[in-house]
Amino acid sequence: MKKRVLFVCLGNICRSPSAEAVFKGIVSQNHQSALFEIDSAGTSGYHAGEPSDSRMQQHAIKRGYRLTSISRKFDPLYDFDHFDVIVAMDQDNMLNLRQMARNEKDVSKLHLMTDFAISATYGEVPDPYYGGSQGFETVLDILEDAGQGLYKHMNNQPR
Repeated sequence: MKKRVLFVCLGNICRSPSAEAVFKGIVSQNHQSALFEIDSAGTSGYHAGEPSDSRMQQHAIKRGYRLTSISRKFDPLYDFDHFDVIVAMDQDNMLNLRQMARNEKDVSKLHLMTDFAISATYGEVPDPYYGGSQGFETVLDILEDAGQGLYKHMNNQPR
C-alpha cells in the first residue's frame, strides 16, 4: 500500500509544489518512488489551474528539481480521506487546514513541514512570493532539510 503525502501552502505555486518536487527527489534517490504518492495543494484557489511561479521554477531547476504540478485548491472531502500525511508550510495554512478538518482523524494527519527539520531551526517555511531570490533559495534549503526528516519519519527511521 502506498504512503500518501500532500504538501499544502496558500496558493500552491511556490512552497508546496517545491516541497512536492523535493520530496519526490528524495524518495526517488532512495528507490522508493513506487511506494509513495506525493501531491500538493493550496488552501486558497487564487492560482488554481496555473503552473508554479516561474521564479520558484528557476531556483528549483538549479538544484535539479522540476516543478511540474498544476495548482489546485485543497479539497477537504477528498484530501483528508485520500492522504495519510498532510504537511502545511506555515502556521496560517495549518490553522486553515484545522478549520477544514471534519474530525480528530483529519486533525491527526496534519503536520508542519518544519517539524521534520533535521538541522534547520526555522519555525515555518516562509512565503517567498514577495521577496527576492534569496527567499526562494531559503525555501529550498528548508524543504531539503525537512524533506529528509519527513522521509525518515515515514520510514520509521531516526532523524
